[in-house]
Amino acid sequence: MSTLEIENVIGFAGDVSEGLIAHPDRKNMIYPLGSNLVIAKIANPKEQLFLQGHSNKISCVAVSPSGRYIATGQITHMGFQADIIVWDYEKLEKVHTLTLHKVKVQSLSFSPSEKYLASLGGQDDNNIVIWDVETGEPVCGSPASNDLALTIQYFQTRDDMLVTGGNYNLRVWEFDVPNRKIRPTDCNLGQLKRVYTCIYVDENDEFMYCGSTSGDLIQVNLATKLFRCSGPKTHFSEGVNCITQMADGDFIVGAGDGTVAKLRLAAGRGGLTFLPTKSARLQGSVTSLARHPGAQYLLIGTNKSNMYSLTNSDFKIQLRSTCHYSRINDIAFPEGYADVFATCSMNDIRVWNSRTGVELLRINVQGVECYCITFMKDGGSIVSGWSDGKIRAFGPQSGAELYSINDAHQGGVTALACTSDNERLISGGEDGQVRVWKVTKQSRVMIASMKEHKSTVNDIRVRANDSECVSASSDGSCIIWDMSRFARNNSLFASTFFKSILYHPDESQLLTCGTDRKITYWDAYDGSGIRIIDGSETAELNSIDISRDGKVFASGASDKTVKLWLYDEGEVTHEGFGHSGNVVKVKMSPDGVNVISVGEEGAIFKWRLPH
Repeated sequence: MSTLEIENVIGFAGDVSEGLIAHPDRKNMIYPLGSNLVIAKIANPKEQLFLQGHSNKISCVAVSPSGRYIATGQITHMGFQADIIVWDYEKLEKVHTLTLHKVKVQSLSFSPSEKYLASLGGQDDNNIVIWDVETGEPVCGSPASNDLALTIQYFQTRDDMLVTGGNYNLRVWEFDVPNRKIRPTDCNLGQLKRVYTCIYVDENDEFMYCGSTSGDLIQVNLATKLFRCSGPKTHFSEGVNCITQMADGDFIVGAGDGTVAKLRLAAGRGGLTFLPTKSARLQGSVTSLARHPGAQYLLIGTNKSNMYSLTNSDFKIQLRSTCHYSRINDIAFPEGYADVFATCSMNDIRVWNSRTGVELLRINVQGVECYCITFMKDGGSIVSGWSDGKIRAFGPQSGAELYSINDAHQGGVTALACTSDNERLISGGEDGQVRVWKVTKQSRVMIASMKEHKSTVNDIRVRANDSECVSASSDGSCIIWDMSRFARNNSLFASTFFKSILYHPDESQLLTCGTDRKITYWDAYDGSGIRIIDGSETAELNSIDISRDGKVFASGASDKTVKLWLYDEGEVTHEGFGHSGNVVKVKMSPDGVNVISVGEEGAIFKWRLPH
């Protein structure tokens, strides 16, 4: 079986603290996406390489000072051990898998000589472990503190010194190599009580600068372990998440409210303090500040999965890339047009250029989730179903709301389809109803409501001549409806939650998939089963889509794979690996060149179809 080729991926796990890193080679940036690590060219982010090896979401990333090694830590299920993987950057392969921490790896840091890697476990573990990078063996370990520790950082010039910060604790550790021990010294901060989230150690190991959830920055003398100063006077809202120092000595901090600010250490009225000189507000909480070694600009990542670049000299901020920050629920292409496609997720619909992967339009509706989308056949509007039971239509170029149908369904609207004459819209909901709406510029009127399904309607497809439509439901049935009588013509039953259904292009057969891991061929006229094939050995199938000539179809499953099948033979020809969450939807482009798949981790994968 061949592997499906990835053309490019839209996605970035912006919620990982310090997850976006500029590699010391000055050419590439590194960032996590679910359980994958992406290495992308800074000049051309479409040039991507993937490091795959984690079984669950990546929680922290570190790059060694020379860039030779990359270390990634993950989250796992309660009671299990979470892996750290050390990668060779040049060979793009796994060097070691380090397993000691329970549930989550919180933070990682390489020593200046790259001989050691320090790791910190999450709240269920809270231990520090020092690893030998050459052998992959643990050298020594210790509980981080009595309370939770959140970040670990090596000194810039010494292999035997490191610092940790967390809930009301800030410690400097001395690593005694011959005796394989690490010994902590608590910093004396007087009356100052803070939860420390990030630490930056200066180049000469004289001072460290610590950001806290209180929104201020403190300077600590590393020789005496004494508090020196703090600031700015007006604290940052929602805390300081990350900090770095530029070549000119100024500090750049990223805050929880999306503020990026430039601070200068200077004398104030009460002595030394941090004075803000410039600031800007970004979309989402700032989680990463990736300083380009020797360069005068930064890469910035936010938890809304936006990437920006910041030029230090003029503090100019430019948006570099955007993507969804949570589970993507649906994909839609305009009828017969492959250059753009739309996706929907929590709070928004986005329209993408399928050639470049650039976001063309974003439609925001706060506080609700979009479950399904479709383009009207004439391309005049994007129709969407939402978790508040409304159907909303938007202009595909302006993004302006054209109309909304309130209370279209009790619960959410989960499936949508339109007829080829652009006059009728068919919707399915969590209430099991299938409803037909007459849509004109002036009004939206319900023509029929068909209640036979006992559970959520997951998919609806319409025949080319608009005489019939078919709905697939979680109650184990698919119903073929007459579109003139608005009554049942036929039904298909199986012991499964039907997730997806489609007509073969010649409309003689139907194809379904669901939680029983089977793909079933049905006769479209009498509803009898023709053939059953195993779609996956282990996981439920969530989506199928067929090419225009009907020769091949694609499937997406909860085993995180995208498969390409020959329709007549019922055989898998290609398999695509890359998603790190369940594949929610797959769609074949109208020109037959690509398959687009979306996943629970918020990634959009564009696969090249073999010809």
